[in-house]
Amino acid sequence: MSDMNWYETDNWYEPLSVRDPNKTEKAAPVKKSKWRRLLPILAGLLFVALIVGSALLFAPGASQDLQIPVPTPGSNPSDGNTIPVFPDEDESMPKDKDSFFQGYYDVIDTSEVQVNIPKGELPASFALKLQEAKGEELSLQELYEKCSPSIVAISGYVTGKVGYNWGTGIILSEDGLILTNTHVLEDCDRATVTLFDDREFEAVLIGADTISDIAVLKIEAAGLPAAEFGESGSLVVGDRVAAIGNPLGETFRSTLTDGIISAIARGISYKGRSMTLLQTNTALNEGNSGGALFNMHGQVVGITNMKMLSSGIEGIGFAIPSSTVREVVNSIVVNGEVRGRPSIGITVGAIPPEAMSEYDIPSGLYISDVIESSDAYAKGVRKGDILLEVNHTPVTTTAEVSDIKSAFDVGDSMIFTIWRDGKTFEVEVLLMDTNDLYR
Repeated sequence: MSDMNWYETDNWYEPLSVRDPNKTEKAAPVKKSKWRRLLPILAGLLFVALIVGSALLFAPGASQDLQIPVPTPGSNPSDGNTIPVFPDEDESMPKDKDSFFQGYYDVIDTSEVQVNIPKGELPASFALKLQEAKGEELSLQELYEKCSPSIVAISGYVTGKVGYNWGTGIILSEDGLILTNTHVLEDCDRATVTLFDDREFEAVLIGADTISDIAVLKIEAAGLPAAEFGESGSLVVGDRVAAIGNPLGETFRSTLTDGIISAIARGISYKGRSMTLLQTNTALNEGNSGGALFNMHGQVVGITNMKMLSSGIEGIGFAIPSSTVREVVNSIVVNGEVRGRPSIGITVGAIPPEAMSEYDIPSGLYISDVIESSDAYAKGVRKGDILLEVNHTPVTTTAEVSDIKSAFDVGDSMIFTIWRDGKTFEVEVLLMDTNDLYR
């Protein structure tokens, strides 16, 4: 079922569009056509066809298999929000649970995104702070005028390749710290930053984090208009937001789109790793990666980094919450990487009711992977175990595990209640630094 994901992670604004840097992109000319005069007639015929089609569709004996399009089943089961896929009625489920779950869950990708851009010196002092929203909301025109100067274009170059990676960045500081997505810089040997006034600067890398998809660059400039960051934790579903970015190449630089917050803390799996993101219906396209999602006070509340790509799916985009951005950025500028992020070293996912019934397993979370360098592995936790409780609290979703873990630091211990082959036992597991596990 790994081939049935309902969004294509291989395409989340995949930035490497082969373009000739010396070639200017031109918009296709708009042509007037004599067919325009026929549009009213064609519209009338289409209306009649829809009436006839509807009558046939709902007539007695019409197909009962028609369904509203939904995300393809089997995607992202680890967040507990999946639509499970099970065999057809004339097929049987695998004989054992491990065979079933082997095809049901994505395998975690422990590889690091390679960014080969020369490293720069760590800032002497910088800390990203989130500001409280104050005053009246801005109109879209006011927001664009205020915020667009803080949005930049990122061009990443790979030695030996024609063209360049294209993405968006946000000015973090007046002296040239730039925020973007790590995947925009993947495999790049150098990068340039183009400001709102068309000035272009060579960039050095301060740090890039694969797990959070957040990177920080530095350019030699002064007096830049740094963006203001707001509290993503104050957002609620239905809040209006706007995105500014550089979709589809230089022709569409500094594009403004708007929408609402569609969901808070949406669990999304990328390469087997879970990301907690904001969901929005704001139009996002290839090249928006690393751009800003603003609240209507002109504050950055998210970093746009992916969208769902599939036939029939529209208006489902995602952004990294500013609360996550603050933690990652502040670690990168101090350490050049993210340190102090606690990890258990296991991958878990929700168990469908049908699987519990078929294989006689209890409610909990299926452990689909255990990193061998983790303390969990050293203490005997294995792939195929069922996690029942964490610190004596029952768990059935990954979010519940994350919430419990969030109160602990690297070096702290957690108690796991594990079920294996009809027997239950407890294991005390030491939390380790994520960088020590996923390298």
